[in-house]
Amino acid sequence: MQIGERLKQQSDVWIFGKKMGRRPARETIQEIRFVRTAAKPYIRHICLALKREQPDVIQVENRPRYAKYVKRLFPQKPVVLSLHSTVFISRPHISLPSLRACLGAVDAIVVNSQFLKDKVAAMDPSSDSKIVVNHLGVDTGRFVSKWADGERGKREEMLEKLGLAGKKIVLYVGRFIPKKGVHHLLAAMPAITALEPDAVLLLVGGAYYGSNRKTAYVRKLHKMASIVKSNVRFVPFVPHGEIADWFRLADVVVVPSARQEAFGLVNVEAMASGVPVVATAVGGMTEIIQHEQSGLLVTSAHISVGLAESICSVLADPGYAQKLGENGLSRVRERFTWEHSANRLLELYRKLDGGMAWSKEALFQIASK
Repeated sequence: MQIGERLKQQSDVWIFGKKMGRRPARETIQEIRFVRTAAKPYIRHICLALKREQPDVIQVENRPRYAKYVKRLFPQKPVVLSLHSTVFISRPHISLPSLRACLGAVDAIVVNSQFLKDKVAAMDPSSDSKIVVNHLGVDTGRFVSKWADGERGKREEMLEKLGLAGKKIVLYVGRFIPKKGVHHLLAAMPAITALEPDAVLLLVGGAYYGSNRKTAYVRKLHKMASIVKSNVRFVPFVPHGEIADWFRLADVVVVPSARQEAFGLVNVEAMASGVPVVATAVGGMTEIIQHEQSGLLVTSAHISVGLAESICSVLADPGYAQKLGENGLSRVRERFTWEHSANRLLELYRKLDGGMAWSKEALFQIASK
């Protein structure tokens, strides 16, 4: 939607997807047209809708098989496959021979990091030339730097309401699942509080999007937090529309992912907020954060020790923290805004369509699991 809002200035944007809940089959939101179908087989009905609208470019989100199917039905249309992670290009979702056939069928493959491009190219070397890296972005109108005029007062007011005035805030935002590495961050807290007794870790999120259900892993996190109970606070699920307020509170944002992630949007949201980020040096994170310039990267060999050392170095030196935060903000403005992402995508579309002007673009989206 973020990219669509920016592309609509250059073209008509249509988003085709599944009908879920009470959403209407057709509606227009901010000049973007939505077409939803509940009929099965889903892909066939979507393609009937595409046939009626005759878009100039079709983009399929994260489903290689669907992209191949669409290209077979619309051989004269440029078809772009947009990949967000390795989930749907790996078993059990798809075999390697099937994946290669799907990648070979499309005109371009858009990925959100060089890390993901390397992964896809390793699976299918013949597709390397058609893979385009388009980093994700952040809305700098909503994620405002904590150093901007007027933001300090908002921060202090919210801290006062939360009973956290005078505390040093360590923030984690995301899902409570093992691969996100929250347990590594909690394991680092005793060492952090030994040096910074006023440090408070805010864990914002849940095991599932929009849910505060306690899984076995979440119960493990609560047990670990009990060791430094007064220095850890679990914050129930916060809608994304309100999350910018929480970034403004932070002295440091931590992204302790234990496994490689393709990108990590929380990094750029924190950086846009002027907050220094401490993250593990895995996956696409190394493309976002420049170590000791726009944030700090921790090796995956000894995550908890590295997190404790890096977090304390930020909390102990407000001047250093501000420097990292302002450098991160500059990097976001130079590379990681939604305007940058939309412009890169628009350039690809025009290249695929022979450089000609066109008026209608279909973003073909499938609801992710």
